[in-house]
Amino acid sequence: MLEFDSKIQFKKKENDVLTLGEILIDMISVDYDDNFECDTYQRYFGGSPANIAINVKNLGINSAVSSAVGNDGFGNFLINSLLKNGVDIESVQNVNYATSLVMVTKSKSTPTPIFYRSADYHLQYTTKLEKTLLKSRIIHFSCWPISREPARSTIEKVIEVAKVNQVLVGFDPNFHPMIWSEGEDGIDYVKAIIKNVDVVKPSEDDAERLFGKDTPENQLKKFLQLGANLVILTLGKNGAIVSNGKETIRFNTLAKEVVDTTGAGDAFWSGFYTGLIKGHTIRESLALGFGVSAFKLKYTGAVINLPKIERIKTIYNLQEGLEKNGS
Repeated sequence: MLEFDSKIQFKKKENDVLTLGEILIDMISVDYDDNFECDTYQRYFGGSPANIAINVKNLGINSAVSSAVGNDGFGNFLINSLLKNGVDIESVQNVNYATSLVMVTKSKSTPTPIFYRSADYHLQYTTKLEKTLLKSRIIHFSCWPISREPARSTIEKVIEVAKVNQVLVGFDPNFHPMIWSEGEDGIDYVKAIIKNVDVVKPSEDDAERLFGKDTPENQLKKFLQLGANLVILTLGKNGAIVSNGKETIRFNTLAKEVVDTTGAGDAFWSGFYTGLIKGHTIRESLALGFGVSAFKLKYTGAVINLPKIERIKTIYNLQEGLEKNGS
């Protein structure tokens, strides 16, 4: 049981967070545009797990990425971006496929993506990946790597090794049918893997794609019934409801200004993980996640120059507001 007012006792290790899965290019429209009618797009570093790795490093803890990129200019750009931000790239793999790319519309609600996948799902379980895994306290992955082989088998092995070595497992169930092979029921696979993770953070859209329309409270119960230990259901401007199966709490959003929602979920994960590693309780770490997400929402792009987590506390008055926000 992950109690809200308890701290997670991590073993002392060289790395704090290892993110696994997609590292790719986000091409985001310059103008707000839900129908891809904009003529101009700007290149950004992308891929949810890699975004988190950069974010947590900026917030003040150590991170590593295990992913696959192509031997091309986009791949070089992504690797250089990780290096520039001090992220461990020992288990980033170069493969003979084009670096994956996503076209995204700039949005104040849920961004509309078009996926062009190639290199990202060719992640293999290697000795370098295992070395990085064993020196990490938390691992994180999303639906992208489990949607296709060989990355799916790689993640399954990673989870197996992580559980044996008391590594916390976080999963972003960002299911989207377009990233799965035609004819495969990805929904059943996502539901089946949830019992093997510790923390799952679906959005309302994620929950609807997996279970259909329902109330947030009922969606929360469905994730718990699948075996998740901690479920964080984010509700956009309405904050989130969170449950450990014993207690359910609500959080209000801290966002006052929304420029671009791309990467807001990654920012939340980043603040949450940083809080846990820094010795905060789960309740406090959730509040920090909302603080980092609110800061990111003021800027365009999935990855921005985040301040240290201590600065986030000050900006959003979290030191005094934790008890007021979570109830």
